[in-house]
Amino acid sequence: MIGAERITGASFGDFVAEAERRGRLVVQPRMGFGDLARMRSGLERTRAADAVAVGTLTLDSYTRIGDHEAARRALRDGIELNGYPIVARPDEETVALLDGVRDECFPVQVRHGSSRPQDIFRALGRLGLDATEGGPVSYCLPYSRTPLREAVDCWAESMEVFAASGSDGVRPHMESFGGCMLGQLCPPGLLVAISLLEGIFFRQHGIDSVSLSYAQQTDPRQDEEAVLALRRLAGEYLPDTQWHVVFYAYMGVYPRTSWGARRLLEQAARTAVRAGAARVIVKTEAEAHRIPTIEENVRALEVGARASEGVGPRVYDAGDGGVLAEARALVEAVMDIDRDVGRALPRAFELGRLDLPFCLHPDNRGEARGYIDDEGRLRWLTTGNMPIAPSLGAARPARLTANALLTMLHHVEQRYDRAA
Repeated sequence: MIGAERITGASFGDFVAEAERRGRLVVQPRMGFGDLARMRSGLERTRAADAVAVGTLTLDSYTRIGDHEAARRALRDGIELNGYPIVARPDEETVALLDGVRDECFPVQVRHGSSRPQDIFRALGRLGLDATEGGPVSYCLPYSRTPLREAVDCWAESMEVFAASGSDGVRPHMESFGGCMLGQLCPPGLLVAISLLEGIFFRQHGIDSVSLSYAQQTDPRQDEEAVLALRRLAGEYLPDTQWHVVFYAYMGVYPRTSWGARRLLEQAARTAVRAGAARVIVKTEAEAHRIPTIEENVRALEVGARASEGVGPRVYDAGDGGVLAEARALVEAVMDIDRDVGRALPRAFELGRLDLPFCLHPDNRGEARGYIDDEGRLRWLTTGNMPIAPSLGAARPARLTANALLTMLHHVEQRYDRAA
């Protein structure tokens, strides 16, 4: 039994740290239901999985945008929600939901997607929940039209609320979503930089337990290099912080075949272990077709856990593809604006020192573009005003056409489905 070994931790970060110390990969689903019985079943089934797993409460769309009255109406009228309404539900119902499931052997993280998350963090404080995720950039630019400066202020206030919730012995844990910007076609150096910058933002606002994210991209070797770069920079910039790297299974167009989807998840788990990530957010074989069931989520947890066993020696040098140098240059360019990351981030996007490919938010310049080279790696076609250079090489296209963009969006899906 993969999950038979007992892992415990006083808080979310401690649990992952103990699993990492024992050489065990922590796996986690994306799961959230508005119905109490179904949400309870999802948590119980996750806990019982043959894996070292942590639970997830993914919140609904109304809660993400702060429309809690709409969430309450849906609950009252029996309308199914696409996640758990942690603010709209009475606290005592959430306490009962978690009672007997969440403990030192099974931590639970809240996932949401809000650019203005203060109400969510106040609810976490009342409920004693110690782990959540997001960030002022990563939950603003891809998902909202909230001005970035406003999002930064909202997140600064939220971090103060969250940090204060640790006064009774709870150690709040924040995960940056910065390594998952737009899911795909963003070269790794920028993902690493934004994830680290959000981690520094959390630390500057009193959070001393963080996780830094990175999403699986188009080439396993490049992904290994990116995780190693993230670990290297975290060691330099967060020396007084408990941290680990969380690796996301591919967030773009997913393989349509069960075989291809399973192989892509297995590759994510192997890459995570080889490069030293401590936790993996899984995806299921149903991702290309519909919202997965509880059973499909549990199966994905167990597939990821099995794939992580016996991977072989960890890599400490994935080659020099330039990811570390790019990420360092971007981080330093932001920190040169202001050592207070909350003040620096909006200005960095105004100046184009940070620029997300294909992001339509008004506060993003949109001058940068990525492409996939003939070896399957993500490269820079244009970099706008960022302090990094476009990639060179024979496979570099002169311009990016609509057909080329569609081909790139389906690159991973088709590669794994063809192999099936």
